[in-house]
Amino acid sequence: MATRRQAREWALQLLFQLDHNPAENMNHAFEAFWKQQVVARVDDQNTPGVRRPGAPANKAMPHPSTEDSTDTLASAKILAFTEGLVRGVFNNLAEIDAKLSVYLQNWPLHRLGGVERNVMRLAFFELFFADETPPIVCINEAVDLAKYFSNADAGRFVNGVLDRAAKDVKRPARK
Repeated sequence: MATRRQAREWALQLLFQLDHNPAENMNHAFEAFWKQQVVARVDDQNTPGVRRPGAPANKAMPHPSTEDSTDTLASAKILAFTEGLVRGVFNNLAEIDAKLSVYLQNWPLHRLGGVERNVMRLAFFELFFADETPPIVCINEAVDLAKYFSNADAGRFVNGVLDRAAKDVKRPARK
């Protein structure tokens, strides 16, 4: 079952995609993304040597049709969390980018790699616009995402920026 961590991975992937290919309609972007995720999951499960739990060995899953839904990916709560993160970043993008630019200290936002830029946008949204997640969790998740989707140096860079930013957050670092 998918977790909030998986939701953040999906949110990062969507943000990266939308950063490079802006969508006119966010709902269509989500629909296309979820459909692609369902197809990717089935393709992974049909790869030789990969077996889904409980499935007989060497039994391929049918390829998904347009009627297949996202309930095979995650709970409605996790999917809503993912979409909430992405919408939150986009609804506050100008303010997030302005705030992020301050903490980058003479490093223009456009010079950041796409992964690092969107990881920090996601983290800044959770730090400054969503009170649900403790700051320490926001930083840890962002560093892990940067290391996973980029490299260890990206993780250190993201950690440094977010550590400075977290000092200005008005809620406790941990709950």
